[in-house]
Amino acid sequence: MLASTFVLFGATGDLAKRKLFPALYNLHLDGKLPEPFAIFALGRKPYDDGLFREHAAESIKRFSRRGQADAGRIARFAERIHYQIVDATDAQSYASLKRAVEQRERELGLPGDRLFYLSVAPEHFGPIAAHIRSAGLAKEGAATRLVIEKPFGRDLESARALNASLNESFPAEDIYFIDHYLGKPMVQNLQSLIAANPVLRAVLSNKYVANVQITASETVGVETRAGYYDGAGALRDMFQNHMLQLLMMTARHSEIFDKRKIMESAYPISKDEAALHVVRGQYAAGVANGKALAAYRDEPGVAPDSETETYVAARVWLDDPIWRGVPFYIRTGKRLSEKSTRIVFVFKDPLEAHMPDKPVRNYLTIRVQPDESVDFQLNLLGMDGELQPVPLRFSTKTEEVPEAYERLLYDALAGDPTYFAHWDEIELAWKWVQPLQEAFASNLVPLHLYPAGSNGPEAANRLPEEQGFAWLEQDDLDVSPRETEPLAVGS
Repeated sequence: MLASTFVLFGATGDLAKRKLFPALYNLHLDGKLPEPFAIFALGRKPYDDGLFREHAAESIKRFSRRGQADAGRIARFAERIHYQIVDATDAQSYASLKRAVEQRERELGLPGDRLFYLSVAPEHFGPIAAHIRSAGLAKEGAATRLVIEKPFGRDLESARALNASLNESFPAEDIYFIDHYLGKPMVQNLQSLIAANPVLRAVLSNKYVANVQITASETVGVETRAGYYDGAGALRDMFQNHMLQLLMMTARHSEIFDKRKIMESAYPISKDEAALHVVRGQYAAGVANGKALAAYRDEPGVAPDSETETYVAARVWLDDPIWRGVPFYIRTGKRLSEKSTRIVFVFKDPLEAHMPDKPVRNYLTIRVQPDESVDFQLNLLGMDGELQPVPLRFSTKTEEVPEAYERLLYDALAGDPTYFAHWDEIELAWKWVQPLQEAFASNLVPLHLYPAGSNGPEAANRLPEEQGFAWLEQDDLDVSPRETEPLAVGS
């Protein structure tokens, strides 16, 4: 049953503005919210209902994929939102919230199934959960779900402490750890893409795949997040959660549907050996599109001697019968040359023994963002007698594809945890990352500077080169028919 009351802690924050209210509005337009439906927006700013509804409506107009379609509909949707000033540390605030929620549910005839979304600093997760429970906001006999935004701790110890504090107030099955990368359509379609296509299921293994490359690159810098980011870095902010979840989704196969087993199979990297398998970097001053870009250490709010990494690349091996012997190269960074999240399966070259200087590999590229597509690069004979790369592309780009937060919010309302991070996966990821954190802190892994607007530090090229491979950049994968010669017919 869909929860019919949505309670948002942190309603005046950036995530609520950019993602949550637009997502709720789009779900409403698609008829995916129960009727009637109550929304409670909680914060500490001195708004009243009218002022906050204007704020929410502006957010929807600006950030919803259908925000310009109908101002009247947006206004009517915003009228559903009730704003309440809540001090997350004050028990009386929760008593007042309970009275407001129960009154609204009586007015609308709602059963009391509630979803609490915590878009707040992580130190508030445990106390808020405890206050919800002690105030009786989790209604007896009704469904209550708690959605937690990352970061899920700063290390293994703090993550375990966070989970323990949440479990004191809520059973594990009612806690949803949201990782928006798991809501992206192409990530969710990975399993069905393979399962529904026997040809892919047959070749995606160590028998035919030479290596797998998972990239999440950003062109933006730290922007206004220095206060958080300079204490986190790319390893905590991106790698431990988003990148390792992508690894689990990518390597999962019909023999192993449980993502946790993929993380369990990852060979550990010790603190002393981290530099052999991991590269960290930080962007220096650079130029992109003719525009000068500041170095990370010159960004507002960043310490001038900061050792925080803005780039991480790692080589991961899996002790799994399907993938044993196949290196997974994973990288993520800020202020790079392109915005792209993609997964590339690089196939072995059947002619490599005869033509070692002319690899004719096939590539299967799953583009997650910004342009969602599945690309298969084949090799056919050109008129000059040379093999030519020929791409096959299936693109799902459309304005009507629900965004990640729409999918995940609907799943949380429906009580479906399939595409949420599960605690055991989070714990395993932190356990795997912990030696890397210790190596970074001890400076056992050098911090390489790279120009803003580049592909990252040169040192990262070593990871694939040691197995005879190379990183595939966008230009390597974007082969259009105009770039190929006519194909030979017959022989």
